[in-house]
Amino acid sequence: MKIGCCTSIENVDVVAAAGFDFLECTVVSLVPENDMDYEKIREKYQASHLPIEVCNVFLPGHLKVTGNDVDETAIETYLSKAIPRVREIGADTIVFGSGGARSYPEHFSKTEAEKQVIRFLEMAAKHAEKHRVTIVIEPLNKKESNLINSVPEAVELAEKVDHPSIQVLADFYHMDEEREPLSHITDTGSLLSHIHVADTDRLAPGTGTYPYETFVNYLKEINYFHRISVECEWRDFEDEAVRSYKFLNNYFRSDNDE
Repeated sequence: MKIGCCTSIENVDVVAAAGFDFLECTVVSLVPENDMDYEKIREKYQASHLPIEVCNVFLPGHLKVTGNDVDETAIETYLSKAIPRVREIGADTIVFGSGGARSYPEHFSKTEAEKQVIRFLEMAAKHAEKHRVTIVIEPLNKKESNLINSVPEAVELAEKVDHPSIQVLADFYHMDEEREPLSHITDTGSLLSHIHVADTDRLAPGTGTYPYETFVNYLKEINYFHRISVECEWRDFEDEAVRSYKFLNNYFRSDNDE
């Protein structure tokens, strides 16, 4: 199982020195306002001595996929740029969290918002399939989004889209915030394709009281051996990165890991 870290490319040396296997950077960083700037950005990512295998922050907050102001032309334009660039820097997985973009406005129909998200994912899946990229739906706690707040909701949505490029993510922090049973992990079947981890107060793994043993045991039940990424707030990045990697390595590595 590979262990990665969500951070900017500027922190690659710290992440590599700590022992992590890959970086998880952002999709939005690949789509600057001025397209002329992308070449320099691409070169920086491609020169990384640690691979970028996953990208999060799929959409900028202003690019709404729910509500009355959805602009499908703008979404299509963004997708046609962003997804090929994700693949170009070496990543093969995109995290669809994007709480600002997917949250629907007050007094708007939740049912209609869900239909709009399905429509967006169908659009995104066409590009993802073409470029051999997987998009994982990330459940967010209700403080960050009013739509898709649990692993079962993400699974249900992925099943409705019914496309191999659309999978599911489980985030330890968001599950804890929503007091979601960790056993929901076992209901994901083959759809679970990525994991985010943190610890109490969204701080570094190993600094709090999250029940990691229980979490890991549920992942073992479904033979999950894909990637995991640390997504947390750091207080002392260089020191905590080393400690977190050792902590996670102890819990997640096994002789059977590839």
